[in-house]
Amino acid sequence: MIKEEIQKQIFQTVETVRRTNPMAGSITNTVTINFVANAQLAVGGSAAMVYLPDEGEFLAKAGGATYINVGTLFPIYEQTLPHVAKVLHETGKPWVLDPVAVGIGSLRTQLLKQFKDYKPGVIRGNASEIIALAGLWELNGGEATSRVRGVDSTDSVNAAKTAAVSLAKWTGGAVAVSGKTDLITDGKIIAYSYGGSHFMPKITGTGCSLGGVIAVYATAASPFIAALTGTAVYNLAGARAEKKVDGPGSFQVKFLDELYKASAEDIANNPFEIEEV
Repeated sequence: MIKEEIQKQIFQTVETVRRTNPMAGSITNTVTINFVANAQLAVGGSAAMVYLPDEGEFLAKAGGATYINVGTLFPIYEQTLPHVAKVLHETGKPWVLDPVAVGIGSLRTQLLKQFKDYKPGVIRGNASEIIALAGLWELNGGEATSRVRGVDSTDSVNAAKTAAVSLAKWTGGAVAVSGKTDLITDGKIIAYSYGGSHFMPKITGTGCSLGGVIAVYATAASPFIAALTGTAVYNLAGARAEKKVDGPGSFQVKFLDELYKASAEDIANNPFEIEEV
């Protein structure tokens, strides 16, 4: 896939989402619900946050895509998450998995193991989470022992390249590894997306809300294009917002503004490089 074709698809994805206002339901962590919803709205999507199994199933069937984030788990999620993931897999609906803090706790580990069979369209995480998930799923590049520190990564993005490619090949979808330079792969090609801001790690929810935004774009594009489009708009909005603020609090507000104002052309032209696997 040549770069010009990818840029064309990114442009079309952004335009389609803004024209159709697609629903992307979320089961996400309680720390970031508000930010995830606002980011989805800012890029042109429609948001709905649920907890219960029947509500999750309803959204999985009715919505265009679903975002599942395992950040803060409640006992009900032992029923909700595998049930919704199974419905999504069986109905062929796109969904995005954020394996937050993989390796911490038995319930989280059990749930993430089950997701292997339900093959999420996009997996988004930091480098340590991607390496740990590949290890949990016994794929190349993974490690059995997680080096995740809470929700933070202790590994570089490049260190997760083999794990990301392995996960993408297993699911038939895409993997987005967030870091200073973001890596997105479908198992055949790798895109490196540039931009962002040093304020992004200073506010909670940038990665989680990115997962929600990728789910919005997944209603209108392939997993790889959805993941790259979401990453591109985040890198663009982050770089633009940083120039207008002097602290993380004002950055978060300005960042949402820049997500809303970013044009399809500017998102498609945000710097990225392509290499073959």
